[in-house]
Amino acid sequence: MKIRIGLGLSPLDPADDFATMVERVEEAGIDSLWFSEQTQSAQVEPVIGLAYAAARTTRLKVGTSVIVLPGRHPALVAKQIASLVRLAPRRILPVFGLQPARPADRDLFPVPGARGAVFDEALLLLRLLLEQPSVTFSGEFFAVEEMSVGPPPTRPPDLWLGGSAAGALRRAGRLADGWLGSLLTPEESSAAVSTITAAAAEAGRTIEDDHYGMSLRVVLDDAADGVFAATHARRPDVDPRQLVALGWAGARELVSRYVGAGLSKFVVQPTSHPGSWDLFVADFAAELSGLEN
Repeated sequence: MKIRIGLGLSPLDPADDFATMVERVEEAGIDSLWFSEQTQSAQVEPVIGLAYAAARTTRLKVGTSVIVLPGRHPALVAKQIASLVRLAPRRILPVFGLQPARPADRDLFPVPGARGAVFDEALLLLRLLLEQPSVTFSGEFFAVEEMSVGPPPTRPPDLWLGGSAAGALRRAGRLADGWLGSLLTPEESSAAVSTITAAAAEAGRTIEDDHYGMSLRVVLDDAADGVFAATHARRPDVDPRQLVALGWAGARELVSRYVGAGLSKFVVQPTSHPGSWDLFVADFAAELSGLEN
């Protein structure tokens, strides 16, 4: 399996030199750069971030970790993704989720029905529009007639999903090309992969062995106690040190354990602003690039 480790740019500060950060990530030889859905914050909107970062680089892959699909019309999302793929072939990595992680953002993504059912149908239509030159579709929530978002990409992008609930894992098996989890232990991740694989088999599909990943946060300052306390509040049944890495040594150890559990793609981000993104990017490359193959 190809082990790849990308960098998540959350959290940002309005004063950060975003253009310089993007260029530094590519110069450091880091595999990929990731943008998360945090509407009420200083974070860059994910699709805007993908376009901007792809335009300023030539090799760097860019992805979303994750972007909410229900609440966006899948035809408009298909147009955005198709445009990005044509402009930056094989460098666009979309990962979709059911709803924003922050409750305060959830009302910003209204849906016309049960969110899970809307998600399923939106994914189906999104894939059709990315793979076919013209699509006629009539579902419970969406309908298009002879619609095209342009010539299909020569190689349509893989569509990954996030989520850790049982329903989300089964959805990934039925409809996705890969999975990016978060806040799961290595042991829980192994069980998640088994659930996804079984759901894919039931649907007559297969997901490539190296299409399973994990978002991993690393705490590098004296705020570890607070970070672990907040993590414990979200997952009181798990030692937070199984979910958040303490320092670069902890990050290397957790990545290695996840690899042993069957995962091979990682998005690593600091739990708080690193103070100097230049230093963080340099340390990231020095400390983690040796784990790739």
